[in-house]
Amino acid sequence: MDKLSLQDPLFGTYVIAATLMILKAVSMSWLTVVRMMQARGGFRSPEDLKKTPLNPAPHADQLAPDERVDRIRRIHLNDLENLPFFLASGFLYVLTQPPLLLAQLLLYGYVASRLLHFLAYLTARTHDTRATLWTVGSLILIFMTVRTLLAAIGY
Repeated sequence: MDKLSLQDPLFGTYVIAATLMILKAVSMSWLTVVRMMQARGGFRSPEDLKKTPLNPAPHADQLAPDERVDRIRRIHLNDLENLPFFLASGFLYVLTQPPLLLAQLLLYGYVASRLLHFLAYLTARTHDTRATLWTVGSLILIFMTVRTLLAAIGY
């Protein structure tokens, strides 16, 4: 059976975890737009103050920071800082042919830590809470990456 086939449960596990994380990151853009429309503000660029069908009554305050919009932007930025490492590390880790159960625990554990981190950030939980959830995901990435490195050098 080909290792990079959806017929392989190990690769399928990675694909599910990776696509969930990609969809989560992409959804942050949409959530930002929804929040901007609700607030009728949180815009960033001066040209956003032009009268358009979606902004029929522009005003200078629309360029002022809006905490609800900016919170989603910070969550999105956090995803953009972290998810590429997961996508690369998870893919390389799967190539080492780890036990399926271990791979599922690690890959889905990472997804769970990121979704819980999102909820903690969205609901304005303390930095300690967010940091703990981030740490779980980071330790999973470190484990998978080190295990992949060891496999590549023959250990």
